Amino acid sequence: MKINQQVIIRNPYSIRPWQHVLEPLSGYIVVAQRLYTEGAKFSEGWNFGPRDEDAKTVEFIVDKMVTLWGDDASWLLDGENHPHEAHYLKLDCSKANMQLGWHPRWGLTETLGRIVKWQ
Repeated sequence: MKINQQVIIRNPYSIRPWQHVLEPLSGYIVVAQRLYTEGAKFSEGWNFGPRDEDAKTVEFIVDKMVTLWGDDASWLLDGENHPHEAHYLKLDCSKANMQLGWHPRWGLTETLGRIVKWQ
């Protein structure tokens, strides 16, 4: 976010699986270790995503980030027409949970705080 520049949001009521970039990377490392030690048994598709309770609307996330960011950060609704997008996106990570023992380490509050600190 640039100072004195509003972030433009298209679909504030859409729900997305928000996570820190390091979360899926940790899952990829677990898969790489398993591929190395146990071979092709683990060479299939995997989803690494947030906890179900961390699926929030775009508006919720942007409001939280604006608060955390401070410095007059703000957002504006884009009134333009855009192609249809799914209202609710979610990742089914149950396979990674059960077969790899992988779970996200950070909840949404921790994730957003780390994103702002990372700047």
